[in-house]
Amino acid sequence: MKPAEPGPSAGYAEVRIVAASPGTARRVAEVLRRCFASTEQRSYPVGDDGGTRLHFTVDTTHAAEPARSWLASSKSSNDDRTQSDEL
Repeated sequence: MKPAEPGPSAGYAEVRIVAASPGTARRVAEVLRRCFASTEQRSYPVGDDGGTRLHFTVDTTHAAEPARSWLASSKSSNDDRTQSDEL
């Protein structure tokens, strides 16, 4: 079993997007960048059929609308368990 990677700093979220094509992954990333400040994305191939995985970090402390209003009204679920499909 691998040791757990350190989590992001308070106010930041690590984002992983897996899509069948690079264009689809980039479109989803662009939507998130319109809502949050983010780091440069890192792209990795997935499988032999052209899939892509993007990784980047978003800064939720510098949120634009509509994310700002959503963050202000949301509450943590206190459910930080790893999902079955996560590494």
